[in-house]
Amino acid sequence: MIDTFPQTDTQEVLETKTNDGFNIVLFNDDVNTFDWVIHSLVEVCEHQPEQAEQCAYIVHYRGKCDVKQGSYDELEPKCTALLERGLSAEIQ
Repeated sequence: MIDTFPQTDTQEVLETKTNDGFNIVLFNDDVNTFDWVIHSLVEVCEHQPEQAEQCAYIVHYRGKCDVKQGSYDELEPKCTALLERGLSAEIQ
């Protein structure tokens, strides 16, 4: 079989990811409902309802999900708003 995918250096991929800024990571909990998580992501992170629902399922099944990317200054008030709503989130 011919390999049609270009070879990339793993370090190059990691550097590209870390140079893009920060992420708000949302963590799973046993307290918040799907509806509340979806509602919060739409209001705070400006997700479309479908995107928020997908993130909620990823959080539920994988334990966490990157829900917003940007600069630290942009993400800090959004992360604080999620925390104030009782969600488990942090900036990474």
